[in-house]
Amino acid sequence: MSSNAEQMSEWPTAEHVPAEELARRQGVHPVASVDDLARPDLFESDEELDDFLTDLCASRRAGAA
Repeated sequence: MSSNAEQMSEWPTAEHVPAEELARRQGVHPVASVDDLARPDLFESDEELDDFLTDLCASRRAGAA
């Protein structure tokens, strides 16, 4: 009898595309700086940000219970 590790010794070739190739096809590049991730206009107001943070905290508390 063989183990799953022995059966899956190679990557599937028909559908497997390495991450580097997918990134090349999509034209994406590694993040060079955390500033690249900044979105200062993500929330339209301080109230919208507060609502988001309140909901986020509530959902985390619910998940921990």
